[in-house]
This record gives sequence, structure tokens and C-alpha cells, in this order.
Amino acid sequence: MLTLTPDDRAMLDGLAKQGDAIVARACRWCAINSGSRNLAGLDEMAAPLVAAMATIGPVHSLPLADTQEVAADGTIRAVSTGDGLQLRVRPEAPVQIALTGHYDTVYPADTRFRQVVTRDDGALHGPGIADMKGGISVMLAALAAFEAHPLAVRLGYTVLLSPDEETGSLASAPLLAELGASAHIGMTYEPALADGTLVSARKGSGNFHVRITGRAAHAGRDFASGRNAILAAARIAQALGALNGQREGVTLNVARIDGGAPLNMVPDVAVLRFNARLPDEPAEAWLMQGIEEALAEGREDGIQAELHGGITRKPKPFVPAQQALFEAVREAGALIGQSLAWAPSGGVCEGNNLFAAGLPGVDTLGVRGGDIHSEREFAWGESFVERAQLSALILAKLAEGSIDGPGLRRALNGV
Repeated sequence: MLTLTPDDRAMLDGLAKQGDAIVARACRWCAINSGSRNLAGLDEMAAPLVAAMATIGPVHSLPLADTQEVAADGTIRAVSTGDGLQLRVRPEAPVQIALTGHYDTVYPADTRFRQVVTRDDGALHGPGIADMKGGISVMLAALAAFEAHPLAVRLGYTVLLSPDEETGSLASAPLLAELGASAHIGMTYEPALADGTLVSARKGSGNFHVRITGRAAHAGRDFASGRNAILAAARIAQALGALNGQREGVTLNVARIDGGAPLNMVPDVAVLRFNARLPDEPAEAWLMQGIEEALAEGREDGIQAELHGGITRKPKPFVPAQQALFEAVREAGALIGQSLAWAPSGGVCEGNNLFAAGLPGVDTLGVRGGDIHSEREFAWGESFVERAQLSALILAKLAEGSIDGPGLRRALNGV
């Protein structure tokens, strides 16, 4: 049974006085465009984040290795991203927490969606206000408040803010795996639903790119010697689409075909792109077999189809250890008048990466909001203090031991 101590109340009361400042900080951050591919914007965004993190503890910028992508013309090229930002406090403490978030957004550098405004219904409307600059502001406010708690000496934590979550965390994946392997509980600051509902189970996800090469030829003089990459891509796309509905919970979204040529030329290059979602580990082998059979539909004499990409986020099922953690979080919320519920989601996030490394965690501790990944994105201003108080209280109960972080990790991993 969790209880509120006088020290807990003092910490929570201090946060209650900071609501306007927590919101205002997030709004300032939202005015900086930091789309995943906007390197200048990511660098600009990193500066105030480092300054805010440095008020809590030592901060390190971690350069990330380039990743690869298949360009629209079929060439393989390197992709650079921003730095990972790491804050480490008391790494020697007996209980260790991993807190993660991302400072990239989905909005391109030339977007006109740049400022936070207040809607008629009182909601804050702006780029990244929910996903997740608001969440990062909440996280750092909770940590700063927790540092004044007498039990803080019992708990250490590492914060990792990544610049590439919205594009799949390809560059930051090794850091997430290392972090997930070294902590007891994960706390990630994706937005909760507008009513505060947390995400419990998550599907796994993979992004795939098929590079198809045929043979160019004049469409009039030498049509028969051509090998049409666009037609091959279409056959593969049809076969991929036919996998939907064959296994429960597995979906494939054929999203794009790049390629083409002048109308008097048989096209020799195409790139087909698709996303796959899967509910559990056993579905992965079935999925990959189905993808390979779909590729065979496009291959013929003179046409090659090369698969790039893969499953980048493993499923995150709602196993008993996760259920126990969520019940503890719900109990903590009830102590401060927050009624918390949860529901599964087909979406993915860094919580999938942490779970794959054996880390139990809650990955929707950010603000209450909605319409993310659109120019309707919003968050409820009052939720900033609410969620900061919830996180600070969870940290206090982990330090106290009434939420048993090491025990939950052992339960998840069967040791």
C-alpha cells in the first residue's frame, strides 16, 4: 500500500507552484523547428535542453553514427542526425531508472506550423507541444523536484534524449539497448491520451524498402528487351497487401513507390516502401517468410528485388511484470487524485526498445494531448503539473522501495 509522506507532499506542493513555468518552457522549445532531418534545428534545440538538464546534473552530448537509407533513385546513401543528450545522476545508487524522450518532431523545416497558441477551448495547440517537448519539460521538472526529496540519494537515473525517434530510432537504438540493459525501470514521456489513459501493450514495427532494378530500353524501338521495375514493384505491392488478414494482428501498409522514367523509356529502377506491425515475437518469422514470397512475385529474368530495413522495434506485450508496474503507477496516481487507466496501442516508441532489453516501463508519462503528427496537435495545459507530480511521486516510491524496481525487473526476466 502506497502512502503520501510529508516529504512527498512538500515535493508535490513545490511542483504545483511551477505550472506556468513548465508550460512556458515547452512553448519556447516548440518555437524551434527540430524535425528529424533538420540538422540545424536539432542543434538549435539541443542547446536549451542541455542548459535545462545541466541544472540537475552532468550532461553529455553523444554523437550518433550515420545510418543508411534507400533514396528515391535507388542509391544507398548515408543519413546523419543530431546528438543524443545524456544526463546521469548517482550511477552508484542501488536503484536505477532510465528516462527517455526525443527532441525531434515530424514537422519539416519549411513548415508554417511554428508557434503554440491557445485554442478557444483552452487547449495548447502547437508543434511538439504533446509529442514531446511538453513531455520533456514535464520530465525535467519532475527530476528537479525529486532532487529535493530526502530519499533521492537512494535512486540514480539516466536521461537519454534522442534526435531520431520519429524516424525509427535507428541511430539511437544502440544507446537505448545499453540503457535498457542497465536500469531497473523505464520511464518514457510520449503523450498520454487526452483523458490521461496510458498505453499498455504495443505492437512491434518495421520499416522496409525494396530496391527493384530492371533493364532500361526504348519503349518503341526495343520494348521487348526492357525489364520494367515499376510493374515488378506493383506485383510485389499486391502480394504484400494480400498478407493482410492472414494472421491476427499483423498488418502491412504499402506506403510509397518511387521510380519511373520518360514515357518512351522502360523504367529500370523502383523503390517500394512499406511498414509492418506485429503483435508478438512468433509473428515475426511468419511475416518475414511472407515478405520473401512477395518479393519473389516481382523477380523474373532481368529483374532483381533487394530488401532493406527490418523490424526495428520489437513488440511490447502486457505481461504480468508490466501489469504489476502499472498497478503501482495507478495507486500512486490515486494518492494525488489522478484516476489512471490503460489500453493497448498499435503505435510504437522508445518503450519498445527498452522492453526488448529486458526493462519494464511506462512509456506514456508525458502530457495529456492528441492529434499528434498533424497540424492539429494539442495538449491540455493543466496536465503539465499533473504529470510532473505523477512522475515525481513514482520516483519517490521507487526510492522508498514501496515500488520495487529491481523486483519488477527480475520478474520480467524470470530471474
